[in-house]
Amino acid sequence: MATATIYDVAAHAGVSIKSVSRVLNAEPNVSQALRDKVDRAVAALGYRRSLSARTLAGASSSLIAALVDAQLTIEHWRSGRGNDYLSRLELGALMECRQADFHLMVELVDHGSPDLRRDLTSLLASIRPAGVMLTPPNSDHPVVLDVLDEAGIPYARIGPESDFHRGIRVSLDEQQAAADITDHLIDLGHRRIGVITGPLGYSASRLRLAGFEAAMKGRGLTIAPGTVVDGDFTFQSGLAGAERLLTAEPRVTAIFAANDDMALGVLQCAAAMGLSVPGDVSVAGFDDTPSALFSTPSLTTIRQPVAEMAAAATRRLVPSLRAALADGEDGEAVVVPYALIIRASTGAPPE
Repeated sequence: MATATIYDVAAHAGVSIKSVSRVLNAEPNVSQALRDKVDRAVAALGYRRSLSARTLAGASSSLIAALVDAQLTIEHWRSGRGNDYLSRLELGALMECRQADFHLMVELVDHGSPDLRRDLTSLLASIRPAGVMLTPPNSDHPVVLDVLDEAGIPYARIGPESDFHRGIRVSLDEQQAAADITDHLIDLGHRRIGVITGPLGYSASRLRLAGFEAAMKGRGLTIAPGTVVDGDFTFQSGLAGAERLLTAEPRVTAIFAANDDMALGVLQCAAAMGLSVPGDVSVAGFDDTPSALFSTPSLTTIRQPVAEMAAAATRRLVPSLRAALADGEDGEAVVVPYALIIRASTGAPPE
C-alpha cells in the first residue's frame, strides 16, 4: 500500500489541507469537530508525518531534544556497562512523544567545552526543536540556559538546583531521599558509615551528600575523617572508593554509594576481600536500576522514577500534550515521589 499523504487525509476528512495542517500542528482556535474529523482520517489511513517536511521553513518542529552530559555518557560507554539512567530517560520521553507524533533526539553536550555557546547555538539552529529537555549538569549550566532563553526555545530541567524561575522544573527531593536511606542504616545500628559521592559538579551529588550529612547530624553522629570519598557515578569509582573505605582502620560497617553503579562496585570489592554483605558491611545505593534487583545480594536503594520524570517534562514541552494536562497538573515545578527500597544488602552491623 502506498504511504498516505496529507492530501489523502484532507480528502478522506473532507476538509482543506490547511485545516489538516492546523490540527496536526496543534494550533490554537481549532474546533473539536475539526480535530475529530482529522484524527479519524489519520487513524483510518495510518498516516505518519514526514519529519523532513515538518522541518521546512515555517513548519512547526516535531522534535524534542534531550541534552545529556557527554563526559559521563562516554565514560559509561567505555566501561561497557551502558547508561541505565539515559535508557530510562529515553523510554519515558519516547512514550509521550509517540502519543503526539513527535520525535525524540538525544544529543551529547560537553558542558566543559570552551566553545559550548557556539556549539549549542549551531546545534539548535540545525535541528530547530520544539522543546529541549536538560539533564544534570546541563540543567544548571548558565550558558546552556542563556542560549535557550535567547533562542526562545521552551525547556524542561531535570533535577535543577538553582535559578528556579527559569524553565520547567522536574525533580525529586534528593536531599531527603539520601537522609532517609542514611536513617535506615542508622536504625539498623550503624554508626561508622562511609559515603562514595557522585561528581560534585552535579547538583544531585551535592544534595545526596547533604542529605547524608543532615541525617548523621540529626541523629547526633559525627562523620569520621576519611569516610567520605569521591566517586563519579561509575562502577570503577565505586570499586576504588570501596577499597579505600574497607581497608581503613577502623573499618566502616556500612557504605552509602550515591548511585547504584557505584554500589555494585562496592559489592564486588567486598566479595574480592572476602567480606560478606550485609554480615561484615552493609551497602546501599541510589536509583533502583534493574541491576539493583538482580545483584547478589539484591541492593537496598532509593527508587528514582527517571522515566516518569522524563515523561512529565515531555508532556509540558509538547503543545498538544500540554493542552491535555489535567487541571492542577500544569505546573512549572513538578516534584515526583521517590521510595526507599529495602533489600538484602543492608542489615545489622557486625558485633
